[in-house]
Amino acid sequence: MAIQVKLEKFEGPLDLLLHLIEKNKIDIYDIPIVEVTEQYLAYIKQMETENMDVMSEFLVMAATLIDIKCKMLLPPEVDEEGEEIDPRSELVEKLLEYKMYKYMSFELRDRQVDAAQVLYRKKQLPKEVSGYIPPIDYEELVGDMNLSKLHEIFKNIVRRQEDRVDPIRSQYGKIEKEEIDLDTKTLYVRAFAQTHEFFSFTKLLERQKSRAEIIVTFLIILEMMHDGEITIHQDELFDDIIITSNYYKEQTS
Repeated sequence: MAIQVKLEKFEGPLDLLLHLIEKNKIDIYDIPIVEVTEQYLAYIKQMETENMDVMSEFLVMAATLIDIKCKMLLPPEVDEEGEEIDPRSELVEKLLEYKMYKYMSFELRDRQVDAAQVLYRKKQLPKEVSGYIPPIDYEELVGDMNLSKLHEIFKNIVRRQEDRVDPIRSQYGKIEKEEIDLDTKTLYVRAFAQTHEFFSFTKLLERQKSRAEIIVTFLIILEMMHDGEITIHQDELFDDIIITSNYYKEQTS
């Protein structure tokens, strides 16, 4: 009675060769081609497959091994630099490349298995957080305006104030420090906003008597815009900025 031998399944001839090398603990850079060829031929004799395409691949590799075995018996060939050409070098390169891809596939498979064990929970926010509505929509408040446009208008107003100064008379007399009450100026601007539904940002700054008052008024306008007390908009580029008073809307509503 014949003994049945269970053969392992290999994905191709390189997979079988790599199995033989690892099984016999052979240095892949110094393959004993005679021993490996004999074991390889013994394996394919026991193979039973109906797929002739697969079987032909193993037979081609068997022919390659026999060809290398024959070249090993002949005097070694030399290249242009006079060094000996190893008939096994091309096979070694293919085995190394196949081994790299094989172990890469193992790594990817392990990562896929680990990823399958990861579960994600749906986003759950407290009602207080999900229902929170910001008190001020800054994008709607500012519109197409930005600080650079406001700064440009501010510089133009300051430049006009400087042009009003007499270059000769300004050199004479005593220059005293100008003090501005911030609270008083804030009440003034807010009172102006309460009595005007729409007003010009440029004209408001032009109503100020000095450069210091322009700066303080400019800062107050920015603070009121930040607090949602006023809204600004500009129809076209370089047009005047129009300020809408939310105080006036509340009083008339």
